[in-house]
Amino acid sequence: MKKKCLIIDDEPLAIEIIKAHVSKIPNLEVVATCHNALEGFEVLKTQEVDLLFLDIQMPLLTGIEFIKSLSNPPKVIFTTAYREYAIESYELEAVDYLLKPISFDRFFKAVNNYFKRIETKTIVVSKETSSDDSSGHIFVNVNKKHHKILFNEIVYAESLKDYVCIHTLNGSITTKDKISDFEDKLPSCFLRSHRSYIVNLNMVTAFTSQDIELGNIEIPIGVSYKKSVMESLK
Repeated sequence: MKKKCLIIDDEPLAIEIIKAHVSKIPNLEVVATCHNALEGFEVLKTQEVDLLFLDIQMPLLTGIEFIKSLSNPPKVIFTTAYREYAIESYELEAVDYLLKPISFDRFFKAVNNYFKRIETKTIVVSKETSSDDSSGHIFVNVNKKHHKILFNEIVYAESLKDYVCIHTLNGSITTKDKISDFEDKLPSCFLRSHRSYIVNLNMVTAFTSQDIELGNIEIPIGVSYKKSVMESLK
């Protein structure tokens, strides 16, 4: 089933570029386009939207103000000409942050990140592979609120510069932390497979010498981590 997309941007040319990019991806479709956030709000009241491509600097209401106003927003990929909003976008758990002009290869990478996030919800944990140290939890700080995350619900963690995006069975959450520091807080059932990734060994469904599979998700194995990863998995 195709995922339904909404594009909100006050620049007609930007809308056309994103529409053209979406048309090249078979499992996405654009259900509506809007030139400001208020129009987008009206669309969301009547249309089911899975993924939002959202400009930030717009008249009446910025993209960030718009997302903050929604009680249950769809997944969002910000599209903007301004770099300075990147950190705030990650705090809002944005899938990605695209700088204009947006090339198709960069657009495709962002969309792939979206599908990785939603696929984490389909992974089933085997009762036979639970580790003794996977019980317990961690609290992570997001916008001055501490969120409880169970270790046995974490699928993998991903470094986003000074932030860590924690992908769980129930969705994703982004916190300000270095991935090395975050790794130190995890029990031994978690494995650093790459400088940017930590995986939950209980979620591993297959692996090769190049990557680890967590259901439909492929996580790369870094060269410097390969020896320890292979020893842990075998």
